[in-house]
Amino acid sequence: MTSTAQAPQSGARTAHPDHLGHVIFIAAAAAMGGFLFGYDSSVINGAVEAIRGRYDVGSAALAQVIAIALIGCAIGAATAGRMADRIGRIRCMQISAVLFTVSAVGSALPFSLWDLAFWRVVGGFAIGMASVIGPAYIAEVAPPAYRGRLGSFQQAAIVIGIAVSQLVNWGLLNAAGGDQRGEIMGVEAWQVMLGVMVVPAVLYGLLSFAIPESPRFLISVGRHERAREILREVEGEDVHLDARVAEIEHAMNSEHKSSFKDLLGGSFFFKPIVWIGIGLSVFQQFVGINVAFYYSSTLWQSVGVDPADSFFYSFTTSIINILGTVIAMIFVDRVGRRPLALIGSVGMVIGLALEAWAFSFDLVDGKLPATQGWIALIAAHVFVLFFALSWGVVVWVFLGEMFPNRIRAAALGVAASAQWIANWAITASFPSLADWNLSMTYVIYTVFAALSIPFVLKYVKETKGKTLEEMG
Repeated sequence: MTSTAQAPQSGARTAHPDHLGHVIFIAAAAAMGGFLFGYDSSVINGAVEAIRGRYDVGSAALAQVIAIALIGCAIGAATAGRMADRIGRIRCMQISAVLFTVSAVGSALPFSLWDLAFWRVVGGFAIGMASVIGPAYIAEVAPPAYRGRLGSFQQAAIVIGIAVSQLVNWGLLNAAGGDQRGEIMGVEAWQVMLGVMVVPAVLYGLLSFAIPESPRFLISVGRHERAREILREVEGEDVHLDARVAEIEHAMNSEHKSSFKDLLGGSFFFKPIVWIGIGLSVFQQFVGINVAFYYSSTLWQSVGVDPADSFFYSFTTSIINILGTVIAMIFVDRVGRRPLALIGSVGMVIGLALEAWAFSFDLVDGKLPATQGWIALIAAHVFVLFFALSWGVVVWVFLGEMFPNRIRAAALGVAASAQWIANWAITASFPSLADWNLSMTYVIYTVFAALSIPFVLKYVKETKGKTLEEMG
């Protein structure tokens, strides 16, 4: 175990950068991977029914094509930590950007359904890499006093990506006369929706050349002078740089490099802290949040909302998502991570329970009764709001902070992989579950939201205000 008390005192805990705007730019550039995650997660929402029609597939096969990207995400997340330790965080971002770009072109011009599925796996691998590298990199370059807010950039980028993709989808749908398979520029509208992701993918790649490598990685490969320069940039002139480098080096030298083997031990295969990270990831997904982004248009159409309005409701949900994320960014370093998680869990239980109740009523002329329809719509927005102001942000912040240095990269990779696998399970199962019983599906999500409360109370420790070297 690391003994930070033996390390020189650098003043890092109270460090304030001389140019906060520069640090914000660095964090925002790294979070562009989150933007691509959000964009990819939601852009498929505008293409689901078109893909069903073009390839004449049922709900189960369609769900696998939609969800298969998440298998790529899990693989990308599992390998990114070790890759980042070997070649650096920035190089991983650049590889991810290239894969994003190739995937966007391939997804827009598929020869068949399974060709589309392949390109979604490629894009998923890139998303998985970015989901690990973004939070880890931001945690490593952010001053402790700002780390929660800067760490929340990852989730902010995700929700902005979701909103932008839905706005682009809505614009393209209108350009195609309201038909997802209407022609735009010689191809069907849904293909353009998927192809537009080339633009943010290229931007992500370009931004990766404009930000510095992580000081911790540079120290690990012996580039101490460059590490000092970057620490001066991001933590300010008041920090004792030699002591700060020694502090980081002490933590790294007293523990060996992160590897999967380091995660083993304790009860049930993994160390307890790894299981807590996995638990946070699984609960974040098992409340069903991604149903709101992968299937919201299809969901609202299934209870009688016309296609144009369903796209509009999807966009308003994204605006609520952004609002909740902003609230979390304001309070994550003030009230702490655990209180936000608990508040969010209670709010999600209420929202999901109301949705389950509303969807339990029979459709009348293909629509929910007016009262239940409005309650379902409002409850969906309440659910997304409370998720966004809590679990949407704090899980990414926790995963970037909670693990000891010696296992951080590997543990973050495993926890993120668990998140993608849980995401896949929810995404792949929803169409079939909804066909079986939509109300009971939401009861299941409500139960997981309720179970997250005792999980946080018993197992999750606050990380607010601590340096990464103190996570022993």
